[in-house]
Amino acid sequence: MIRDSWFTIQEIDSSTFAISEYGHWENVHSFLLIGEEKAALIDTGLGIDQIKRITDQLTNLPITVLTTHVHADHIGGHGEFERIYVHEKDSDWLRNGIKGLPLEQIRKDIGRDITIPAPETFDPTTYTPYQGEPAGLIADGDVMDMGNRKLMIYHTPGHSPGHLCVFDETNGYLFTGDLLYDETPVYAFFPSANPIDLVQSLERISEIKNVSMVYGSHNTLGLDPDILKEVKLAVKFLRENELVRFGTGVHEFDGFSVRF
Repeated sequence: MIRDSWFTIQEIDSSTFAISEYGHWENVHSFLLIGEEKAALIDTGLGIDQIKRITDQLTNLPITVLTTHVHADHIGGHGEFERIYVHEKDSDWLRNGIKGLPLEQIRKDIGRDITIPAPETFDPTTYTPYQGEPAGLIADGDVMDMGNRKLMIYHTPGHSPGHLCVFDETNGYLFTGDLLYDETPVYAFFPSANPIDLVQSLERISEIKNVSMVYGSHNTLGLDPDILKEVKLAVKFLRENELVRFGTGVHEFDGFSVRF
């Protein structure tokens, strides 16, 4: 077991690890999936500390970063890796900055409610989200063959235009990024979000077969796949009651909520 001053490393199975940042109010999870030939890192966290310090201890294989979406808490460690992939509709944010989120707000959010000592190298007043050119683009339906496991890419916009979910078909793990998690609302209320797209994306993942566990990027690590049945019911409720639009507030369901 790896012990670290900032990251919490949790073994999902012998080749799948959650790298979590519980000392920050956002409770962010990144995920390292190790195959026979290569490894995939789903997001790189907040960037408060260096996540590569952890991945180097877990694998010697080349790592491909799969970006669920370009928000600061998911791309913080991107600068530590060479092979960064993102959906085309979020690629401009990666190159030129996150649309609709002022740097002052990002710095305020990154620096508040930290409950364990942050590294001395971290200064929220000078924190700047990663910007750079991706190694390539990933699209809906792409498959990453890792030798002994296959990852299917789903384009699931709403939280951001290029938001992605990753389905590990071999193990049945569905990594949902910021499309689905528990405890705090899934956000689709800011101008760069799209409530209609978000609900369509929720409906789409609710229909994925053979899901053994759902892994959102925040809060509880690992949700029972039965939550997808509740997602299907929620989609129906939101549409029938004409709630899929900005300004309708927080809508709570069994196991998750959304905010428009």
